[in-house]
Amino acid sequence: MRLVYFVIGFASLGLGVIGVFLPLLPTTPFLLLSIACFSRSSERFENWLRHTRLYETYVADFRETGSIARERKKKVIVSIYILMGISILLVPVIWVKLALLALTIFITYYLFKVIPDK
Repeated sequence: MRLVYFVIGFASLGLGVIGVFLPLLPTTPFLLLSIACFSRSSERFENWLRHTRLYETYVADFRETGSIARERKKKVIVSIYILMGISILLVPVIWVKLALLALTIFITYYLFKVIPDK
């Protein structure tokens, strides 16, 4: 079972890294999955991931305190609005535009109403 967790940890880490550059993939959930899998499979890789800049930037505050600093939330939401706005403008299918708009509204709600400020 440790091997399964290890493989899932690396796969989700890879998707998280891709998510830094590709706005459609969410970085933070994949990094949370990676750290959870590494904690069950390899203490060495769990410690390594905890000390990376990627982890500290995207996950550390949320995982350790259960909250995100308001300034960080603002930066996140601005980038989401820019990228989702571009996506909505470029997509030719109306139902996809509506789905992206609904996703943007949900992310905004979740970020500012569900996740507490630090």
